[in-house]
Order: sequence, then structure tokens, then C-alpha cells
Amino acid sequence: MPLTRKTAPPLRRHVLRDALPGTVQLLAQKHAHAIQKGFIDDYVALDWLEWRGGTLKLTTVGENICKQLAHRS
Repeated sequence: MPLTRKTAPPLRRHVLRDALPGTVQLLAQKHAHAIQKGFIDDYVALDWLEWRGGTLKLTTVGENICKQLAHRS
């Protein structure tokens, strides 16, 4: 069952957040099939990714999360 913003357990959110840059890289390389099962639905439910014209794209929220993670490194 996909997550919703209100029901996403904190640990799951952290796992998804930490995996987001790698997910974005896989999407850019056209390897969506390699993304862990359930992550895409969860990212969409959290408004970090959205479907645009049949393609998954980062939302503004997702872009901001990636920027925050890049600044941490």
C-alpha cells in the first residue's frame, strides 16, 4: 500500500529521502526499472516526484530535498 503524506513513518521518509538522488540519477539514465519496488508510488504520494507527460519528474519539493542533501555532503 503506497504511503500518503500523513501516514509516512519517519524512518521510511528518511530511507526515501536518502535514496532520492540515486532515484533521480536512475530516472535520468532511463533505468526506472531499477528503482526499488514501491519507491515511485511513495515519492509521488509525498509530492517529491510527479508524472508529467508519461515521464516521472522531480517536483519543486523533490528538487529542494536533493539540494539539501547535496549541501550536506
